[in-house]
Amino acid sequence: MTYRFTAKIACGFDDPDQDDCLMAGLAESNDEGAFSLMFMCDFDEPDSQEVSLGMDTHCLVTPDQGTAYGCVREVELDGDVLRVTMAPSSLGGLGLTDPVVEALLSAPAADVERMRDVLRRILAYGRPDARPRRVEL
Repeated sequence: MTYRFTAKIACGFDDPDQDDCLMAGLAESNDEGAFSLMFMCDFDEPDSQEVSLGMDTHCLVTPDQGTAYGCVREVELDGDVLRVTMAPSSLGGLGLTDPVVEALLSAPAADVERMRDVLRRILAYGRPDARPRRVEL
């Protein structure tokens, strides 16, 4: 069953002088136990070690540090709902039971727009076969 949550926080970070990587995120709240989705990628092109480890693409992190690389298959924004579909094979690593997560975006509009901009770039990073087949942001 699709996991749904209300994202009261949205962010996008992309300053190589201040940030370790490009990061776009959504969270229920600032509470440590709140549900969140954090999308990340490097600023630089993947190096040979990242390629050999399969880390030459976007990364998704869920609460409790569940992590998967290249797992996002589709992202669609419909009104105020962001729907993310992940590869079923990534669910164990992410600590999820369903490949679809829907976030009702209730964060400030400027924060949502910033998150969308950075997320577009994150999902276009790395090897083409690991990029989502559909991105409608």
